[in-house]
Amino acid sequence: MTTELISNAKQWARTIKRDVHAVWLAARDPRTPWFAEVLAMIVAAYAVSPIDLIPDFIPVLGYVDDIIIVPLGILLVVKLTPPEVMNEHRATADAASERPVSRIAAGVFIAIWFFFATFLARMLL
Repeated sequence: MTTELISNAKQWARTIKRDVHAVWLAARDPRTPWFAEVLAMIVAAYAVSPIDLIPDFIPVLGYVDDIIIVPLGILLVVKLTPPEVMNEHRATADAASERPVSRIAAGVFIAIWFFFATFLARMLL
């Protein structure tokens, strides 16, 4: 029972992640109605923003807004967007998630941040 619940939660999270990407793509598509574009931009920005209505450090309530607001926003955008547009962008988001992650590029960015953090620390101390 527990492993099935964990598996379902992981699948749900992957679906939400894919749909956030698809909603962002739909927001930039000229076939999407303007009101759905605006809502899609808001939902996608909220989903990836580190700023929440209820901060995540507040026990339980901090994650409730992410669990409720983002899926409801996605659901509303999907209802307002033509089905063929959403299907196309979901397929694009699926393909993007299957691409390999460049660990070298991540290492380069980490090295750059480390260099600037060290430089800044030496300048301030």
